[in-house]
Amino acid sequence: MSQETDAIATSVAEDPEVMASVEHGRQDTFILADVTCDDAYLTVPLESAAALPEWR
Repeated sequence: MSQETDAIATSVAEDPEVMASVEHGRQDTFILADVTCDDAYLTVPLESAAALPEWR
């Protein structure tokens, strides 16, 4: 990995802003997005998303 990439990764990691949402439709979907970056999100079926107590 180049030095430049390391610097970018460090600066992004210092001040992330993440949001979560549930989109209701034919299949409910959990969305997790880093709003400080374009196209930085993931989606999973809501039934497959872990509940917060399960993550602890």
